[in-house]
Amino acid sequence: MTIHDQATPGNWNYPSAIRFGAGRIRELPDACAELQIRSPLIVTDPGLAELPVVDLAMTVCREAGLGAGLFSDIQGNPVGRNVDDGVAAYKAGGHDGVIAFGGGSALDAAKAIALMVGQDRPLWDFEDREDWYTRVNVDAMAPVVAVPTTSGTGSEVGRASVITDETERVKKIIFHANMLPARVILDPELTTGLPANITAWVGMDALSHSLEAYCSPVYHPMAHGIALEGMRIVKDWLPTAVREATNVTARAQMQVASTMGATAFQKGLGAMHAMSHPCGAVLNTHHGLTNAVVMPYVLKFNESAIDEKMIALARYLDLPNPSFSAVLDWVLQLRETVGIEHTLEAIGVGEEQVTTLAPMAAVDPSAGTNPIELTVDNLTPLFSDSISGKL
Repeated sequence: MTIHDQATPGNWNYPSAIRFGAGRIRELPDACAELQIRSPLIVTDPGLAELPVVDLAMTVCREAGLGAGLFSDIQGNPVGRNVDDGVAAYKAGGHDGVIAFGGGSALDAAKAIALMVGQDRPLWDFEDREDWYTRVNVDAMAPVVAVPTTSGTGSEVGRASVITDETERVKKIIFHANMLPARVILDPELTTGLPANITAWVGMDALSHSLEAYCSPVYHPMAHGIALEGMRIVKDWLPTAVREATNVTARAQMQVASTMGATAFQKGLGAMHAMSHPCGAVLNTHHGLTNAVVMPYVLKFNESAIDEKMIALARYLDLPNPSFSAVLDWVLQLRETVGIEHTLEAIGVGEEQVTTLAPMAAVDPSAGTNPIELTVDNLTPLFSDSISGKL
């Protein structure tokens, strides 16, 4: 283990104020106090709400004299109705802040709830389009402490939430810079109960964030460097995290990789996410798993535009014979090692859906920073190849 792999506990400030280290969930009341939160609403998902980690969070808050409440009526791929219900629970309980607790779905819903508690316009009026963020009443937003319990989305350091509009069956990005949680607790012990398959899916999601950010043509040298190191951490630690559920070091490293991936994608995403978002909205596929499945197909699609970057990445990852093929082979091997299916068909996406999914992917917000321009005409065969397994 090298010095930068020791996962030393510490306090960081990029981009949020982060407390990192095993057992730091007990500092949750301190994080709330820094934001003057006295009655937080803990927002999580229904599965997690039944587990001891949520009870622990509630207990440490109440022992510190905080009037903590709980809201967990959130589905995977959260929808607008979940946000509305959370806002109602926040107001009914007289809360003054939000603790976003859980995986990406819970964190995204929680940040949207914190945004919406003081707005007089509907959620969809704050979609990440043109200057719509200027419609937000910033002073009425609730403060947020984020506590991720998976290591994939990195939503704890994001300025947006992905919420499904059920009426249009479209995932929409709700954005405002102040949606960035003001405090974050990264406690790897909270992730040790995650099943192996979910660990793999969210870990590959973290990889997709760094990989797509790295491939993006947008110039952002800080994000570029973070993406490189995030991918190295995934390479070195994801197989161990999947194989050894209680390995706190591996879990800590994957938490770091997840946070780094979401920090890096300030530089943009691409076709992996543009394809994954409509699959999740229409067919409710798992976001990280879908990204993992389409990853090699998207790399191959973008090969002509990213070949030099892949050579540099292969060198950084210390892959043999640095080349585009070396990176592609590593991705395929990593997917096999952690148990990712090879085709979209294997996760419920059929050829009959392509005519619906390709147009949605072409206009997805992630499409704009793909290295090669995405159109319905080139996304249609890309979906078909991902469904049939043609690389």
